[in-house]
Amino acid sequence: MRTIAIEEHFRTPGIKAATSSGEWANTLRRLGPQALRHGSEVLRKLDDLGAERLADMDAAGIDMQVLSHTYPSVETLDVADAVPLARDANDALAEAVARHPSRFCGFATLPTPDPNAAAVELERAVSTLGFKGALINGRTHDRFMDDQFFWPIFERAEALDVPIYLHPGLPPAAVREDYYGNLSPSMSRWLSTAAWGWHIETGLHALRLIVAGVFDRFPRLQCVIGHMGEAVPFMLGRADMCLNRGITQLERAVKDYFVENFYITTSGFFADPPLLCALQVVGADRIIFSVDYPYSTNEEGQTFINAAPVSPADRDKIAHGNAERLLRL
Repeated sequence: MRTIAIEEHFRTPGIKAATSSGEWANTLRRLGPQALRHGSEVLRKLDDLGAERLADMDAAGIDMQVLSHTYPSVETLDVADAVPLARDANDALAEAVARHPSRFCGFATLPTPDPNAAAVELERAVSTLGFKGALINGRTHDRFMDDQFFWPIFERAEALDVPIYLHPGLPPAAVREDYYGNLSPSMSRWLSTAAWGWHIETGLHALRLIVAGVFDRFPRLQCVIGHMGEAVPFMLGRADMCLNRGITQLERAVKDYFVENFYITTSGFFADPPLLCALQVVGADRIIFSVDYPYSTNEEGQTFINAAPVSPADRDKIAHGNAERLLRL
């Protein structure tokens, strides 16, 4: 069975250096010795776009990775740094794809602090470099992407007919303190990030795009969120019931936007219950396999999809067919 994974990460030296003193770097340092020991291997793999990554793919039977820059990225930077560093990251990724065109393809890094420059860079990345869309890491300078300031990015993505992958970023400091404080430092930081916080924030981000009217303005725009839908599938019925009572200006029901304008991926979620929930809510045509490499292992992802309680036809859709259709692979 062909397997394509679409939330698979790398990093560049330039962005690494520019973000080395930021909040996420400090958070990593405070997660404790066990996380740091695990992190050293992860960080080494993030830096590799060649032999080790390909060997890991081969060992688990991953045919292709769609690569994107990890968090933190240029969303956290000033415009003067974000624009050239995004361009450099896309050029570096394009070189890796050119070396291994049957194994890699790319999602663009966008300098979201300057949405017009981001739209131009998305055009270049897709039209010149052959990328398949873009990945954006959370909020930009504490602003969600539903802010009309960012809509030039969505306008260009719709025109190019490529998706935007909305990936988690670090919750605001005030949220971390109020919601995840008064715990041990390690528990507080895990709970505010990978264990809970950034998934809930990304689910909120997706719902904000809907209720702000992004998909009424850009009805053909397609977005992707990972981690089996960032808790939205489980909550969608309730959200739809409540929001449709209070919002009359939208053209469709809230649930319809999610089912028609979002894809979800399996990145880092390798358990049957969330998959079965997602299947009931969005259907097999809207779920795409991902690993979240190197934060999760290819073996974990491949073992999960091979044993998932789905029909052979749906397994093929999730493993490769939906990605091929969405990204025109």
